[in-house]
Amino acid sequence: MKIQVLRSAMEDLAAGRRFYDRQEIDLGDYFFDSLFAEIDSLALYGGIHAVHFGFHRLLAKRFPYAVYYKVTDDKVIVYRVLDCRRNPKRLRKALDL
Repeated sequence: MKIQVLRSAMEDLAAGRRFYDRQEIDLGDYFFDSLFAEIDSLALYGGIHAVHFGFHRLLAKRFPYAVYYKVTDDKVIVYRVLDCRRNPKRLRKALDL
């Protein structure tokens, strides 16, 4: 399957990277690489994850983030990459596209 990462998801990843860079040197790069490895895995495993708020949700293994995506035909479209520590109402609002 092909993977398309929307601008909103890239902005989420950039914000997460900045946050983790402030915590420790190079941690932002590790965050970015880890989350992109998770996103790349959707080429094989896209569509197997539970649906939340109308999107499939992949929970990241190393960071408290979730990748929200939809599957259409032979494409996985990543809409958001959100911090799971947020208030669920805020997550819901972020997913109202």
